[in-house]
Amino acid sequence: MGKTIRQLSEEFKLSKQAINQRINSINDFRNKHTYKVKNHLEIDNQGVKILANFDKQKRQERQPNQQDKNDKNDKIDHILLKQLDVKDQQIANLQQALDQQQKLQIATVTENHRLKEHIRKLSGLLEPSSATQQQQSNDKDDTLSNSINAIHDNAENDKQDQSHIVDEKKKRIHKNKVNKSWWHFW
Repeated sequence: MGKTIRQLSEEFKLSKQAINQRINSINDFRNKHTYKVKNHLEIDNQGVKILANFDKQKRQERQPNQQDKNDKNDKIDHILLKQLDVKDQQIANLQQALDQQQKLQIATVTENHRLKEHIRKLSGLLEPSSATQQQQSNDKDDTLSNSINAIHDNAENDKQDQSHIVDEKKKRIHKNKVNKSWWHFW
């Protein structure tokens, strides 16, 4: 004799929907273990045992799945640990490269200071020679002024040319003044 879904729900202390879900989750359960009596669906004794052991079966099925999940998690953990080790090594290499760069920068700055000091010393040695250059420049200026005086004397002899030049300069000045008027820009 079988039991109805209502009887099983009271016996297992589950809802009718939970019993129906168990029945539907087992393959061919309805075909093999259920039969219809009047308007009720009854489940045979073997079906009742299967439904009673449903939780145990699910646990047993879950246990290998859980073991597989644990194995997968262990593999993932191992992979992540390897990746962390690689990243730690990369960070250490970058830190070492940064330290080397800073040392090189300090060495470059030190070398620049040393070279600046050397240039200052050399410019101190060059200053007396610059006084010699200034003396040579003064000698050239004297020679030029003598040449200018000779030219000036020749220019005095030629008064007409000079007055002509003065007139031309006055015209240029006048022309420049006219061009710089504010209304010229309109």
